[in-house]
Amino acid sequence: MKSLAERIVIQQGDLTEMDTDVIVNAANNDLILGGGVAGAIRRKGGDAIQRECNEIGTIPVGYAAITSGGKLKARFVIHAASMRLGGATTAETLRSSTAHSLRIAKDRGLRSISFPAVGTGIAGFPLEECAKIMLREAAEHLRGETSLETVHFVLFDDVAKEIFERTWNKLQAELSSGTAGATDA
Repeated sequence: MKSLAERIVIQQGDLTEMDTDVIVNAANNDLILGGGVAGAIRRKGGDAIQRECNEIGTIPVGYAAITSGGKLKARFVIHAASMRLGGATTAETLRSSTAHSLRIAKDRGLRSISFPAVGTGIAGFPLEECAKIMLREAAEHLRGETSLETVHFVLFDDVAKEIFERTWNKLQAELSSGTAGATDA
């Protein structure tokens, strides 16, 4: 079995090119694939993904929903609704939608998942806080019973990648010293 450090992979790249079981869309709760990550997923994955989203309809903020991956390499897309359309992401909605995305992947028996930095684009959520929340949720999920073997964080540029790497190094130190619960995310 791989260590926790080996099961969380941080990389710079194009989320829509990931060949994992599922990629995560930074979604609004109406599941309208507009700009940013969602727009790229719609362009590369095709209209079938938006049609499936339309069938699902509106979901609560902080939840997630799954559709097929359309023409993407990934078999599925999980739409993590961290905000309302035109709204902002909060720490709580990011934490909740990340955890819900991981649970959906586990419930489907999926082995690999790729996340973007949810909420840091159009929604304007701070990148460093995003990294802390998402990495902590991923680590906590992987420490429990799950089908997931690998959680990828696929970041748009080197700056985001460096922030996630630095945050992950700090979190690993906290987890190994047993102080992870004592610090605020």
